[in-house]
Amino acid sequence: MVRPDMQFDYPHTLEKSDASERIGALCSYLFNRHGISVDWDGTSGTFDGKYLMVKIQGKMVVEATRVHFDGKDPGILWRKKAIKYLKGKLESYLDPTTLVTDLPTR
Repeated sequence: MVRPDMQFDYPHTLEKSDASERIGALCSYLFNRHGISVDWDGTSGTFDGKYLMVKIQGKMVVEATRVHFDGKDPGILWRKKAIKYLKGKLESYLDPTTLVTDLPTR
């Protein structure tokens, strides 16, 4: 049985270029901290790896007023934790009161 995709949108109030730069920093963090493979082109990217025991695989796209996430559903036991983790990271990295240079990349 193929699991359906896990999708959500996360709103932001930043300029698209600023949001893209911040998501690029998040991609660096995910790779450096958790070894999650990321292919980021500046406005969208794919990622593949594990955080704890949860496989995280999908794509993020930065749009004018939101970041769209589309990924593989890790299953009912991990779905809420995966979404909570990803939305928590987006909240931190898209916070306009935090300078891009202060965002962790390791």
